[in-house]
Amino acid sequence: MTTSIPSHRLSLLLLLIVGATLAAQNYADDGRDKRCVDGIACIIEVETEAGTDLVAENLAGFPVTVSFYARLRGYLAEPDNSLSLVLETGEKRRIVRLEPLGSSRRNKYRYWFDWSPGRMDAKHDDSYRYRLPYQTGQNYRVLQGFGSRFSHTGANRYAVDFKMPVGTAVHAARSGIVVLTEASHNRGCWEDGCGKYANFIVVLHDDGTTGEYFHLRQNGVLVSKNQRVSRGELIGYSGNTGHTTTPHLHFAVYRPGTWGKFESLPVRFRSREGDVEAPRAGGRYTAE
Repeated sequence: MTTSIPSHRLSLLLLLIVGATLAAQNYADDGRDKRCVDGIACIIEVETEAGTDLVAENLAGFPVTVSFYARLRGYLAEPDNSLSLVLETGEKRRIVRLEPLGSSRRNKYRYWFDWSPGRMDAKHDDSYRYRLPYQTGQNYRVLQGFGSRFSHTGANRYAVDFKMPVGTAVHAARSGIVVLTEASHNRGCWEDGCGKYANFIVVLHDDGTTGEYFHLRQNGVLVSKNQRVSRGELIGYSGNTGHTTTPHLHFAVYRPGTWGKFESLPVRFRSREGDVEAPRAGGRYTAE
């Protein structure tokens, strides 16, 4: 049996403490304090007569979902100290104004934020037929389909695991922009924490959802971040890395939520046998 829990989302949270020495990137932005996570999502602190404006910026070439939370002492947050929003490609927007309540050295604030690729308000086209994520004419046995009680529950309810030998060609199920990749690992295991060893490709679709391909072999990623890929294009090779016990490909379509949360979405595949609405364990479906 196998399981697949995307782990890249767990690494995107950054604690930002005002006045502390930070491991995050620090930039001067016209004299302003700017802190970024992964060179993608940034918060810029802008001092004004009314207080401090916190400006969020998206440096990526694709939309991202950003979540923000501030802990305040002696400050008022306008409109709120906790919020989530979508930043479009290259967008920079003031998200919070922090107004001091009087003048005191005890007035302090600190804040946290994280980001996920895609749109939390994404509207998936349920009529779209995805390509099976392997070579035309090939078919592979489904190890886990939708709702498998072993591991395809909760946020991963609509994931599919295809049993594949290591090195099997993986093809894009839908066109989009490559937003995240990992190819350095060469370990598959079952213990807690093994998810961090997964190699993967994340493709952002035009509707703001992501197609995610997990457990690729070491150096098995053939695409680069910000590269546009077409439906059916060869993008990598399957493997047995991460939280797994047998070689396979984990594929699912996700919509991002707040604070790195996500949900998988039901999708339909096109095969030579006809449309596949709910891949079943043990089934084999031939790619067109």
